[in-house]
Amino acid sequence: MKKAIPTLAEVRQTLVAVRETFWIALDTLRAHKLRTFLTLLGVILAVTTLVSVISVLNGLNVYVADKIANLGANAFVIDRIGIVTNFQEWNKARKRPPLQMDDFEALRDNMKLAEQVAGEQDTTADVRYGNIMSQDVAIIGATPNFASIRDIDVSNGRLLTNADEEHRTGVCVIGNDIANKIFPGMDPIGKSIRAGQGQYDIVGVATAKGTVLGQSQDNFVMIPLGTYRKEWLAPQDSVSMFVQARAPEWMDAAQDEARVILRSRRHVRYQDEDNFAVIAPNSIMGLWNRITGNAFGIAIWITSVFLVVGGIVIMNIMLASVTERTREIGLRKSLGARRSHIVLQFLVESSLLAASGGLVGVGVSLALAGLVRAATPIPISTPIFAITISLVLSTAVGLFFGIYPAMRAARLDPIEALRAEN
Repeated sequence: MKKAIPTLAEVRQTLVAVRETFWIALDTLRAHKLRTFLTLLGVILAVTTLVSVISVLNGLNVYVADKIANLGANAFVIDRIGIVTNFQEWNKARKRPPLQMDDFEALRDNMKLAEQVAGEQDTTADVRYGNIMSQDVAIIGATPNFASIRDIDVSNGRLLTNADEEHRTGVCVIGNDIANKIFPGMDPIGKSIRAGQGQYDIVGVATAKGTVLGQSQDNFVMIPLGTYRKEWLAPQDSVSMFVQARAPEWMDAAQDEARVILRSRRHVRYQDEDNFAVIAPNSIMGLWNRITGNAFGIAIWITSVFLVVGGIVIMNIMLASVTERTREIGLRKSLGARRSHIVLQFLVESSLLAASGGLVGVGVSLALAGLVRAATPIPISTPIFAITISLVLSTAVGLFFGIYPAMRAARLDPIEALRAEN
């Protein structure tokens, strides 16, 4: 037997009942504001935690991908140590033989899938001009194409050239921090600075890049790699190689090509691991995702605890509400209200209670995200899915923990309920 299709009048009657139930529930919540707030505290904390953590992680992912994992357009790095996460890995990596200029030249001259290959070495030293000194400055020895791969440009002067590299000239490009600290109000081009035992003529000032996680990217002196190796080279120094693939789709193939060339040159057996490291943007993001995955797991656990606690509080408050409104329930049932109407009333009330807490939690988390965004360079942003998930979860908690009080209210005998004294 086919089920009868509801008529328009029946649908309209149902909608009116739901609307009336909604307003009754809203009036009940507004009548007990303090109790409502204390009831919602667990749900508010849960939603605030969840949305805030997702917002921060979303912003940090963008920040890390743009500032840290961005090694250059289609670029990856080959160096001696690589990414290490514990002392055992570090101890093992530092025993690897250094990468030499011969290795760099082999990649530069033999790679077919690379647009260009740059060599780089660095250390730190104090830089002086007259009586003015800047401490802990990064001294970078680099081939001229290093600036192109790393997107370094100049705001004044010029970059290093192939002639500088070939003749190992004593010239340098300084970062914006050095220009502001040592040459305030002056044009540094043509002036000489002293770094370590070397003296270098300034030919360019790099365009400012700002900071990454509080670390300045403009506190450097860049000199030709040949000059660096002539004046700064230590026995265990290793050359880092920045390889730019021809296109994004060639990144993996270019890494494999570089590994084959270096393994062959360094006589690494087929069954042995590489005695060098390849650092690509996806490896940096993979490490970052593992770190943030743990943080997100902790946030989910805290959110779950808050939601359960909030749900239990909602259930207890709704049970107390059933006791307080026993005569009201009896009166409604004696006037013809069905069990389904009573169940609907209390479920709407509990879900509205939890959803209100969810909305407050979203508002608090958006305010916190705005404060963090204003106080830090991290581009904090709240994705729509985080707000949607939080509101759905909070409403679901209200529905779930409101079932028992609603069923208890619906089972009340109308005669006994009318006799009850509140």
